[in-house]
Amino acid sequence: MAQEQEHAVSTLSEEPAWKQRAVERSTKAARLRAERKVQQFLEAAQEIILEKGSTDFTVQEVVDRSRQSLRSFYQHFGGKHELLLALFENALRRSADEIRAAASAEPDPLVGLRVAVRMLFETSLPDPSTQHPLFTDFATQLLMSYPTEVRSAHEPMLAVFAEMMARADAAGQLRSALRPRRAAAMVMQSVMFLAQSTAVAGEGESAHPLTADEVWEFCAGGFALRDVA
Repeated sequence: MAQEQEHAVSTLSEEPAWKQRAVERSTKAARLRAERKVQQFLEAAQEIILEKGSTDFTVQEVVDRSRQSLRSFYQHFGGKHELLLALFENALRRSADEIRAAASAEPDPLVGLRVAVRMLFETSLPDPSTQHPLFTDFATQLLMSYPTEVRSAHEPMLAVFAEMMARADAAGQLRSALRPRRAAAMVMQSVMFLAQSTAVAGEGESAHPLTADEVWEFCAGGFALRDVA
């Protein structure tokens, strides 16, 4: 009897279904408005970066370009560094999706890895006219100041290389004793660093910028059992 009374009280105290639906709609609408505002800030910052060829801009410039308020900006971002981290993560995620699609289309895992390495290298080159300038001029600064956040931002790209490396390992194409994910991390970091270093390496008159083929051959020499023609 006591259990029945307790159940009845519990049932009466529950929120009415109409009220739950109303709250859910309100929450969903607020979330969508917030997402739209965030996207406007991101798009404004991306436009400024492409115009300037660098991340040398102020929060006020982003606010003015997005036609929103400074108060709204700080409601969604803790500062310029959080905005840059968001742009950095979005750029890496888009590139990871593109690389996964192209590399997975190759039936030979090693050929797929070559595609992935070449694409990542070319994407990471310090070219202000590219759609991916976010990998270059502030990536090192972010890594020094916000290492945990930067590692998290790289996770989608690392996942792609780890998948491709695991495929090659399953096909017997990797050197023995290699751990696919660790090898993937070393390759990914090497490729991005080499791409970002080409501007320095090419300053001398007799120097020649690294090519995607050279980077692939260098990396593959450390993990692959055979060459890819």
